[in-house]
Amino acid sequence: MSEGHGEPNQHRKESVSTATVASDSPVTDPGQVRGGAPDGAAGKFEGQRGKSGALKKSARYRSRSLSASSADSYSSTSYTGSSSDEDEGVQPHEKAIAAGQPNPPYCVRNLEQHAFGRREINIAEQEMPGIMALRARAKDDKPLKDAKIVGCTHINAQTAVLIETLAALGATVRWAACNIYSTQNEVAAALAHAGFAIFAWRGESEEAFWWCIDQCCTAAGAWQPNMILDDGGDATHLMLKKHTTAFKLIKGIVEESVTGVHRLYQLSKAGKLCVPAMNVNDSVTKTKFDNLYSCRESIIDALKRSTDIMFGGKQSVVCGYGEVGKGCCQALKALGCVVYVTEIDPICALQAAMDGFRVVKLNEVIRQVDIVITATGNKGVVTREHMERMKNGCVVCNMGHSNTEIDVHSLRTPGLMWERVRSQVDHIIWGNGKRIVLLAEGRLANLCCSSLPSFVVSVTAATQALALIELYNAPQHRYKADVYLLPKKMDEYVASLHLPTFDAHLTELTDEQAKYLGLNKVGPFKPNYYRY
Repeated sequence: MSEGHGEPNQHRKESVSTATVASDSPVTDPGQVRGGAPDGAAGKFEGQRGKSGALKKSARYRSRSLSASSADSYSSTSYTGSSSDEDEGVQPHEKAIAAGQPNPPYCVRNLEQHAFGRREINIAEQEMPGIMALRARAKDDKPLKDAKIVGCTHINAQTAVLIETLAALGATVRWAACNIYSTQNEVAAALAHAGFAIFAWRGESEEAFWWCIDQCCTAAGAWQPNMILDDGGDATHLMLKKHTTAFKLIKGIVEESVTGVHRLYQLSKAGKLCVPAMNVNDSVTKTKFDNLYSCRESIIDALKRSTDIMFGGKQSVVCGYGEVGKGCCQALKALGCVVYVTEIDPICALQAAMDGFRVVKLNEVIRQVDIVITATGNKGVVTREHMERMKNGCVVCNMGHSNTEIDVHSLRTPGLMWERVRSQVDHIIWGNGKRIVLLAEGRLANLCCSSLPSFVVSVTAATQALALIELYNAPQHRYKADVYLLPKKMDEYVASLHLPTFDAHLTELTDEQAKYLGLNKVGPFKPNYYRY
């Protein structure tokens, strides 16, 4: 089972020595403040290097959050980060705490970047017709009035469109990043400037990652959420373990990643899930569009921009032939790559073989391939032994959610040298001079540059918004404490929101045809078990 997402890099200097947090004022209603900075003037705290110029610790050796990504991350002209913005010695939340503000209304890297971030959001809106149409249709009805949503997803221009849509539908939100690399600092600044409670910056430490999520969960007791929108399950699990009483008051959880859904099913099986949850990842509009079509485009963009690689004639292996793996294989094959596939599932393996790919064990081809891509959602797929046997210059990257698919930890040894050559591109060098190219330290390859199509994110965002609306407005006993799939009718509605972009016109059933098929003329048109 696999998942993934993806998003010209204009390298722009960023004032990474500043971190912006709000003053320690009472928590406001961030979903309703639209025009300017929130109450409590923003305080800017200068983060200076020590006299020796040394930083606390190099970012590439810093402990990282176990949360990786399902989708991610930057819009077309976004700054993608430099080594300096990741090697910042003091995290923004540390500066806030040192300034006597342990629970600020927001905490971002640099509020002064808000104008650039706003332009990015405006650009994304033009390519996200479905979520914008939903905003226009539902804003007067306010279906999320009084909803208080904890969001833990990637924070980029596309997510900002979703956040502002939820606010337009009546919700109040507090938002953190589900991935320490994927935050678009300019967009986080724009959202904070518009009055949203945003706690995120690119290059968070592991401690900062959990601090940001915790700020969204309770705000030191001044905030009681009633909905969770999660990507990876981190917000859900933090609330369950640390804020048990508050968690029991949640009306519903919406989860969009393979990893997060797996964790929800584990909780349900163990009898620990006390609120209903919606599995958006397995909805048709997420699986067939985000996982397949998005990855088919973004994998090539990410590899090309981060490595300048020529694909024609190269040999590649894709580990996993789920929707993400299928998209990666199709893209590589179209550009002239020789593509191998590894699989554990005989059904997926047969699909790969029938699609023209040779199904192998990784050990059989590891010495000869030029590109290795993981897309399984599992752990230990590419081991140190595999990497020892790779050819010089082999590119290794991950398109699944978990950062454990590639055993990066085993590469942190004195015998190997790490050389950062670009943002999120490392050369791992052996003693004999051999090197492999590792992207994003084994997290999503899409994080190496902006490669995520906004249109596809619009499909997923509309699905998430409808799932929130459904759970929030459902009668008390409609959903029990279990994991549910999005109703088929809503999947079809999301798709219909995007058809006008292509000037597509649906054929309508006659009464006789509808009766013959046993369908309602307006849908749903397929049973839940239909595979598409």
